[in-house]
Amino acid sequence: MQLVSKNVDKISRVLFKPRFVLYQRTSLVQISTLSGTSYSQTRLLPDAQHVVSLSMKTMMNMSRASYTTEATNKPPRNGPTEEVKEIYDKMIKSIEGEIVPPSKEEEERAAVETKKNKGKIVLPRRKIKGQTAPPNTLLWSLVEKCANLDDIVLLFDMLQNLRRFRLSNLRIHDNFNCTLCLKIAEACARVGAIDYGKKALWEHNKYGLTPSVSSANYLLLYAKESNDTKLMVEVMQLLKRNHLPLQPGTADIIFSTCYNVDDWELISKYANKFLKAGVKLRRTTFGTWMKFSAKRGDVKSIWKIENLRSKAMEKHNLDTGFSCAKGFLLEGKPESAAAIIHVLNEKLRDEKRTGITLELQRLVSEWPSEVTKQQKEEDRKSLASSLTRDIPAMVTGLLNMGLEVAVNLDDLNKNEAITF
Repeated sequence: MQLVSKNVDKISRVLFKPRFVLYQRTSLVQISTLSGTSYSQTRLLPDAQHVVSLSMKTMMNMSRASYTTEATNKPPRNGPTEEVKEIYDKMIKSIEGEIVPPSKEEEERAAVETKKNKGKIVLPRRKIKGQTAPPNTLLWSLVEKCANLDDIVLLFDMLQNLRRFRLSNLRIHDNFNCTLCLKIAEACARVGAIDYGKKALWEHNKYGLTPSVSSANYLLLYAKESNDTKLMVEVMQLLKRNHLPLQPGTADIIFSTCYNVDDWELISKYANKFLKAGVKLRRTTFGTWMKFSAKRGDVKSIWKIENLRSKAMEKHNLDTGFSCAKGFLLEGKPESAAAIIHVLNEKLRDEKRTGITLELQRLVSEWPSEVTKQQKEEDRKSLASSLTRDIPAMVTGLLNMGLEVAVNLDDLNKNEAITF
């Protein structure tokens, strides 16, 4: 009877508490290689079986999490291109070398050590031969051939492996040269791998890259082409965190991006930062800034920026000169507007003078509409009337000064923003 009752107890445990899973314990053995860290699953001795209790609630949560992960995963990428994968494999083979199998004596010695350690497995020491630094041409070719995100992933994995190899085998602690780092940032921007491009801007990184403002400019150009001010702000923050000085070329990209997205507050914010940092703005940067002010009809900002420009440089370009002319028109001074355009025509080179007629036609046909829309509703009619009167007067003044201009003034009257 006692034997029967024991069997019944065992059966009831199995039937009514089905939350025990029997399995043979396994362990993950970490194997460090030059190409990264991999894991292999090895079984323990046969007597190493044990029981793990998993509640039904935990199992349901695991299955739900697995389902959610599969549902929200992005579509699979196409993988690296064949050329990049081929170059990557050649370089990895050169870095890792060839593993030499252990000799019989080494295997016997390991077996003896295993017995001494009471069953703790001791493996023969691994030997590698033929480890050499891959040719620099392969690395440059790898950078140039990158065509998608997966190619960039392989590139950065190779950079990490090369840096490890240079440290451990060659005792080289220096980063890669700046030219290579610049090309890597260019490749990241070219394929849209912006997250990896940001890693190239960190002062302390595991890839051996030397951050520079020139590298950041490639990411800023990508942000400009896509009108992504959020990315632009992130890159500028990385420059500050990693102690990279601001440069005139960076300001040129920032100002043009803000102009394209019509964000006056953002351009004013970064203008103050560049000026406080002592950056000498280029003529094109001043032109973009003044053109934006003229587009908004902000006369005060036009003359403020013109004052800064005149202290930094003497000559105008088309944007700064015509912005000053627009400022005079907003103040109701068509004679002064004509005078500055005439001076601009005399000082510009011959190849630049052809742009005066085009800019003058834009001033007549496009700018009045733009600037009128920026004003308050109660001020639009008076501004439109003054521009309709002063712009023809400015053109007449140019003709009297001997400047031959072919401008269609009919576009001024056809403009819906001017004619109320």
